Amino acid sequence: MEAPDLVVPVREGYQNQQLRYALRSWAANLPHRRVWLVGGYPQWVRGAGHIPTRQTGTKWQNTTVAVRAACEHPEVSPTFVLCDDDFFVMRPVDGGMPVYHRGPADRVEAYYAARQTGAYLRGLRETRALLAELGHPAPVSYELHVPLPVEKAGMVKALDAGRHIDVLHKRTLYGVLAEIGGEELQDVKVMHRGPRGFGPDSAFLSTMPDSFDNGMVGQFIRRAFPAPCRYETPGRA
Repeated sequence: MEAPDLVVPVREGYQNQQLRYALRSWAANLPHRRVWLVGGYPQWVRGAGHIPTRQTGTKWQNTTVAVRAACEHPEVSPTFVLCDDDFFVMRPVDGGMPVYHRGPADRVEAYYAARQTGAYLRGLRETRALLAELGHPAPVSYELHVPLPVEKAGMVKALDAGRHIDVLHKRTLYGVLAEIGGEELQDVKVMHRGPRGFGPDSAFLSTMPDSFDNGMVGQFIRRAFPAPCRYETPGRA
Protein backbone atom coordinates (compact mmCIF):
# COMPACT_ATOMS: atom_id res chain seq x y z
CA MET A 1 0.00 0.00 0.00
CA GLU A 2 1.36 3.41 -0.98
CA ALA A 3 2.37 5.75 1.83
CA PRO A 4 0.15 8.82 2.35
CA ASP A 5 1.03 12.41 1.60
CA LEU A 6 1.91 14.88 4.35
CA VAL A 7 -0.09 18.14 4.41
CA VAL A 8 1.35 21.16 6.21
CA PRO A 9 -0.37 24.55 6.56
CA VAL A 10 2.38 27.20 6.40
CA ARG A 11 2.22 30.90 7.18
CA GLU A 12 3.31 33.17 4.33
CA GLY A 13 6.38 35.37 4.51
CA TYR A 14 8.12 33.48 7.27
CA GLN A 15 11.62 31.99 7.10
CA ASN A 16 10.47 29.14 9.32
CA GLN A 17 13.43 27.24 10.70
CA GLN A 18 11.05 25.01 12.65
CA LEU A 19 9.69 23.77 9.32
CA ARG A 20 13.24 23.02 8.13
CA TYR A 21 13.85 20.66 11.02
CA ALA A 22 10.33 19.25 10.91
CA LEU A 23 10.96 18.30 7.26
CA ARG A 24 14.24 16.67 8.26
CA SER A 25 12.45 14.66 10.92
CA TRP A 26 9.71 13.53 8.51
CA ALA A 27 12.22 12.62 5.81
CA ALA A 28 14.06 10.47 8.32
CA ASN A 29 11.23 8.97 10.36
CA LEU A 30 7.74 9.37 8.86
CA PRO A 31 7.16 7.35 5.67
CA HIS A 32 5.24 9.35 3.08
CA ARG A 33 4.75 9.77 -0.65
CA ARG A 34 4.91 13.55 -0.97
CA VAL A 35 4.90 16.68 1.19
CA TRP A 36 2.41 19.45 0.41
CA LEU A 37 2.92 22.93 1.85
CA VAL A 38 -0.38 24.82 1.88
CA GLY A 39 -0.16 28.61 2.01
CA GLY A 40 3.44 29.74 2.31
CA TYR A 41 6.46 28.21 0.61
CA PRO A 42 9.84 29.38 2.01
CA GLN A 43 12.50 30.07 -0.60
CA TRP A 44 14.82 27.41 0.77
CA VAL A 45 12.28 24.60 0.24
CA ARG A 46 12.56 22.33 -2.81
CA GLY A 47 10.74 19.22 -3.96
CA ALA A 48 7.54 19.74 -1.97
CA GLY A 49 4.15 20.33 -3.55
CA HIS A 50 2.58 23.74 -3.06
CA ILE A 51 -1.07 24.73 -2.73
CA PRO A 52 -1.34 28.54 -2.52
CA THR A 53 -4.13 29.98 -0.36
CA ARG A 54 -5.28 33.45 0.62
CA GLN A 55 -4.32 34.11 4.23
CA THR A 56 -6.70 36.91 5.11
CA GLY A 57 -8.20 35.61 8.36
CA THR A 58 -7.01 34.62 11.80
CA LYS A 59 -4.45 31.85 12.13
CA TRP A 60 -7.26 29.40 12.90
CA GLN A 61 -9.31 30.46 9.89
CA ASN A 62 -6.23 30.33 7.65
CA THR A 63 -5.41 26.77 8.69
CA THR A 64 -9.03 25.72 8.13
CA VAL A 65 -8.83 27.17 4.61
CA ALA A 66 -5.56 25.28 4.11
CA VAL A 67 -6.99 21.94 5.22
CA ARG A 68 -10.02 22.33 2.96
CA ALA A 69 -7.75 23.27 0.04
CA ALA A 70 -5.72 20.09 0.58
CA CYS A 71 -8.88 17.98 0.76
CA GLU A 72 -10.13 19.47 -2.51
CA HIS A 73 -6.82 19.17 -4.38
CA PRO A 74 -6.97 16.21 -6.77
CA GLU A 75 -3.28 15.33 -6.44
CA VAL A 76 -3.26 15.02 -2.66
CA SER A 77 -3.66 11.40 -1.56
CA PRO A 78 -7.19 10.39 -0.42
CA THR A 79 -5.83 9.76 3.04
CA PHE A 80 -3.09 12.13 4.17
CA VAL A 81 -1.26 12.95 7.38
CA LEU A 82 -2.00 16.43 8.71
CA CYS A 83 1.03 18.09 10.27
CA ASP A 84 1.93 21.51 11.58
CA ASP A 85 5.25 23.12 10.71
CA ASP A 86 6.47 22.62 14.28
CA PHE A 87 5.75 18.89 14.60
CA PHE A 88 8.89 16.78 14.95
CA VAL A 89 8.93 12.98 14.62
CA MET A 90 11.93 11.90 16.65
CA ARG A 91 11.86 8.13 16.06
CA PRO A 92 10.94 5.97 13.06
CA VAL A 93 7.22 5.35 12.62
CA ASP A 94 6.71 1.83 11.32
CA GLY A 95 3.47 0.66 9.72
CA GLY A 96 1.91 4.08 9.25
CA MET A 97 1.25 7.02 11.53
CA PRO A 98 -0.85 5.91 14.53
CA VAL A 99 -3.93 7.83 15.64
CA TYR A 100 -3.61 9.62 18.98
CA HIS A 101 -6.05 11.69 20.98
CA ARG A 102 -5.72 13.85 24.08
CA GLY A 103 -8.43 12.24 26.18
CA PRO A 104 -11.88 13.56 27.13
CA ALA A 105 -12.62 16.97 25.66
CA ASP A 106 -14.17 18.21 28.90
CA ARG A 107 -10.88 17.51 30.68
CA VAL A 108 -8.97 19.42 28.00
CA GLU A 109 -11.46 22.28 28.35
CA ALA A 110 -10.90 22.39 32.12
CA TYR A 111 -7.13 22.52 31.56
CA TYR A 112 -7.39 25.58 29.31
CA ALA A 113 -10.14 27.26 31.36
CA ALA A 114 -7.77 27.27 34.36
CA ARG A 115 -5.05 29.01 32.34
CA GLN A 116 -6.62 31.32 29.80
CA THR A 117 -9.69 32.86 28.27
CA GLY A 118 -10.12 33.95 24.71
CA ALA A 119 -10.72 32.67 21.21
CA TYR A 120 -9.11 29.22 21.52
CA LEU A 121 -11.14 28.29 24.60
CA ARG A 122 -14.30 29.66 23.02
CA GLY A 123 -13.66 27.57 19.92
CA LEU A 124 -13.12 24.47 22.03
CA ARG A 125 -16.45 25.00 23.78
CA GLU A 126 -18.30 25.72 20.55
CA THR A 127 -16.85 22.63 18.89
CA ARG A 128 -17.78 20.48 21.88
CA ALA A 129 -21.31 21.93 21.89
CA LEU A 130 -21.67 21.14 18.19
CA LEU A 131 -20.56 17.57 18.78
CA ALA A 132 -23.15 17.22 21.54
CA GLU A 133 -25.84 18.46 19.12
CA LEU A 134 -24.65 15.85 16.61
CA GLY A 135 -24.98 13.02 19.11
CA HIS A 136 -21.54 12.97 20.73
CA PRO A 137 -22.02 14.29 24.28
CA ALA A 138 -18.71 12.95 25.63
CA PRO A 139 -16.12 13.33 22.85
CA VAL A 140 -12.38 13.03 23.08
CA SER A 141 -10.07 15.80 21.86
CA TYR A 142 -7.70 15.33 18.94
CA GLU A 143 -5.99 18.71 19.46
CA LEU A 144 -2.58 17.17 19.98
CA HIS A 145 0.67 18.51 18.57
CA VAL A 146 1.40 15.30 16.65
CA PRO A 147 0.63 14.29 13.05
CA LEU A 148 -2.92 13.06 12.44
CA PRO A 149 -4.06 10.68 9.66
CA VAL A 150 -6.99 12.27 7.81
CA GLU A 151 -9.41 10.89 5.22
CA LYS A 152 -10.29 13.69 2.81
CA ALA A 153 -14.04 13.09 2.45
CA GLY A 154 -14.51 12.79 6.21
CA MET A 155 -12.62 16.01 6.88
CA VAL A 156 -14.70 17.91 4.30
CA LYS A 157 -17.87 16.73 6.07
CA ALA A 158 -16.46 17.94 9.38
CA LEU A 159 -15.47 21.33 7.96
CA ASP A 160 -18.91 21.74 6.47
CA ALA A 161 -20.55 20.86 9.80
CA GLY A 162 -18.38 23.37 11.66
CA ARG A 163 -18.46 26.12 9.04
CA HIS A 164 -20.09 28.58 11.48
CA ILE A 165 -17.32 28.23 14.11
CA ASP A 166 -14.51 30.72 13.52
CA VAL A 167 -12.01 28.98 15.83
CA LEU A 168 -12.95 25.47 14.80
CA HIS A 169 -11.18 22.59 16.52
CA LYS A 170 -11.15 20.73 13.25
CA ARG A 171 -9.01 17.79 14.29
CA THR A 172 -11.44 17.04 17.10
CA LEU A 173 -14.57 17.52 14.99
CA TYR A 174 -13.14 15.30 12.27
CA GLY A 175 -11.83 12.60 14.60
CA VAL A 176 -15.07 12.26 16.54
CA LEU A 177 -17.44 12.41 13.57
CA ALA A 178 -15.32 9.95 11.56
CA GLU A 179 -14.94 7.70 14.63
CA ILE A 180 -11.21 7.25 14.10
CA GLY A 181 -10.57 6.07 17.67
CA GLY A 182 -6.94 6.04 18.65
CA GLU A 183 -4.74 5.88 21.72
CA GLU A 184 -4.56 8.56 24.40
CA LEU A 185 -1.32 10.52 24.49
CA GLN A 186 -0.12 13.37 26.67
CA ASP A 187 0.49 16.49 24.59
CA VAL A 188 4.10 16.94 23.51
CA LYS A 189 4.23 20.74 23.14
CA VAL A 190 7.29 22.20 24.88
CA MET A 191 6.59 25.83 25.68
CA HIS A 192 9.60 26.70 27.84
CA ARG A 193 13.37 26.92 27.52
CA GLY A 194 14.22 24.38 30.21
CA PRO A 195 14.69 20.59 30.07
CA ARG A 196 11.20 19.47 31.14
CA GLY A 197 8.97 17.51 28.78
CA PHE A 198 11.42 15.87 26.40
CA GLY A 199 14.37 13.54 26.25
CA PRO A 200 15.85 10.53 24.48
CA ASP A 201 12.58 8.61 24.71
CA SER A 202 10.44 11.32 23.09
CA ALA A 203 8.80 9.89 19.97
CA PHE A 204 7.18 13.21 19.04
CA LEU A 205 7.90 16.83 19.94
CA SER A 206 6.48 20.24 19.17
CA THR A 207 7.83 23.66 20.05
CA MET A 208 7.04 27.33 20.37
CA PRO A 209 9.21 29.75 18.39
CA ASP A 210 11.06 30.80 21.54
CA SER A 211 11.56 27.29 22.89
CA PHE A 212 12.86 26.20 19.49
CA ASP A 213 15.17 29.19 18.97
CA ASN A 214 16.40 29.67 22.52
CA GLY A 215 15.48 26.58 24.54
CA MET A 216 17.04 23.24 25.29
CA VAL A 217 14.39 21.46 23.24
CA GLY A 218 15.48 23.37 20.13
CA GLN A 219 19.08 22.37 20.72
CA PHE A 220 17.94 18.77 21.20
CA ILE A 221 16.06 18.77 17.88
CA ARG A 222 18.86 20.44 15.95
CA ARG A 223 21.36 17.89 17.25
CA ALA A 224 19.03 15.06 16.24
CA PHE A 225 18.79 16.24 12.61
CA PRO A 226 22.01 18.07 11.70
CA ALA A 227 22.05 17.19 7.99
CA PRO A 228 19.94 18.80 5.25
CA CYS A 229 17.21 16.62 3.75
CA ARG A 230 15.82 16.26 0.24
CA TYR A 231 13.36 19.14 0.83
CA GLU A 232 16.08 21.79 1.24
CA THR A 233 17.83 23.80 -1.46
CA PRO A 234 21.60 23.51 -0.88
CA GLY A 235 23.08 26.74 0.40
CA ARG A 236 19.75 28.45 1.08
CA ALA A 237 19.33 29.64 4.68
